[in-house]
Amino acid sequence: MTIPDSPLPIPASAEPIIDVRGLDAWYGRRQVLHGVDFSVAPGEIRVVMGGSGSGKSTLLRHLIGLQKPRAGAVRLLGTDLARAGARELLALRRRIGVSFQGGALFTSMTVGDNVALPLREHTRLDENTIRIMSRLKLEVVNLGGFQDLMPSQLSGGMVKRAALARAIVMDPRLMFFDEPSAGLDPVVSAELDELILQLRDAMRMTIVVVTHELESAFKIADTITVLDHGRVLMTGTMAQVRASDNERIQDLLNRRPREVEVDVDAYLRRLTEEEA
Repeated sequence: MTIPDSPLPIPASAEPIIDVRGLDAWYGRRQVLHGVDFSVAPGEIRVVMGGSGSGKSTLLRHLIGLQKPRAGAVRLLGTDLARAGARELLALRRRIGVSFQGGALFTSMTVGDNVALPLREHTRLDENTIRIMSRLKLEVVNLGGFQDLMPSQLSGGMVKRAALARAIVMDPRLMFFDEPSAGLDPVVSAELDELILQLRDAMRMTIVVVTHELESAFKIADTITVLDHGRVLMTGTMAQVRASDNERIQDLLNRRPREVEVDVDAYLRRLTEEEA
């Protein structure tokens, strides 16, 4: 199914879809996010980049409400995640979609049943309507006719697209992608990038993509946020990121290994200190 080329107009709004202020995060006594400020405008495709251990996944977990901030604030579609109750969080999650890195399809269910699951869980639609809506979303991701297959019968790229169909089946306003190109060959990865752009334009979605794939990031991003050691190095357009004189950003862009400086005293403390 071809998504229309001409995007629908996105209404201007002063309020960001995502607004993060002063976010800190810890795992035990190790701080992994340091005062992160992060905001995303309506209709924007924001890419979050960084090396392994930069804090991308931890930031994503806070953005989708899987972790509540210990310090700082996270607002999603106007909702303060730290103060929201269980019902408010459930209502919020019905308005967002998440495409997980490995697809996260239920292997005991057909592709069609996987896509239909959110509609069965969160709506009172009749089964015939659910079936039609789920097949429509499979058509959108170019998987029309595959609804009766099991996930084990799909290729890696097809699993990603089926997971995307499930994520958009309830027409979310906000969409998150976790490493969408991971494990895919260059052609399939390029097709998925194009699909992300089409979804934003046709469905007026705001999209956040967490990735380390530079080619994909530069193709789809309106703006890029670069993380390093839990801190935001910069947020800017592709051209601004490429032109940055920050050494760590240039290391990331040019795939240069970073030199690790060892603090001998800190190293000895880690070896000798008792766990809390």
